[in-house]
Amino acid sequence: ELHTLRYIHTAMTDPGPGQPWYVDVGYVDGELFVHYNSTARRYVPRTEWMAAKADQQYWDGQTQIGQRNERSVKVSLDTLQERYNQTGGSHTVQWMFGCDILEDGTIRGYRQVAYDGKDFIAFDKDMKTFTAAVPEAVPTKRKWEEGGVAEGWKSYLEETCVEWLRRYVEYGKAELGRRERPEVRVWGKEADGILTLSCRAHGFYPRPIVVSWLKDGAVRGQDAQSGGIMPN
Repeated sequence: ELHTLRYIHTAMTDPGPGQPWYVDVGYVDGELFVHYNSTARRYVPRTEWMAAKADQQYWDGQTQIGQRNERSVKVSLDTLQERYNQTGGSHTVQWMFGCDILEDGTIRGYRQVAYDGKDFIAFDKDMKTFTAAVPEAVPTKRKWEEGGVAEGWKSYLEETCVEWLRRYVEYGKAELGRRERPEVRVWGKEADGILTLSCRAHGFYPRPIVVSWLKDGAVRGQDAQSGGIMPN
């Protein structure tokens, strides 16, 4: 059975009035289960099962990690603005990392950084290498390679991350094990004599889903487009 653990750290130069400039969220099997931000400065549960299963020592430890990540991402945000010669405006840096346990039991791990919504640098755990998506990422790639961080990240993604994923799945097995059928809406729009059909499925759980068009019992995929799976 497929299980996923994903963390997203987001730092913004201009978050808007009353909004935290840094937010850290965690998802298990697509469900938001933990949250941290630069205003409250504490990790908190976002599901009943997480609140019931994790003890105070866990939350204190995660809060320390969250505060450390907050400081680290602030440095990254400042550094990238300097590297792009930006002195103002609204800018965002995002770190995304996590691990998956696939249906066949194999492990997949990833860690990547985006700046202003575009790929910046990514880590390949199998090759233990970094891929700079833009020229501005080359100094970061060089620094991380010389700093020897690849081995630690590989260990985290293949071992620590997977151990915690299994633990979280056990914590929330009653909730995460539920199955909810999608609600589907289909509508059409005609232009220039061509009828275009659209379909939206929502309310389903878990997150992985395959939606196909059928005509006379046969799947029609060659002329269909998908917008992907979006948050509800």
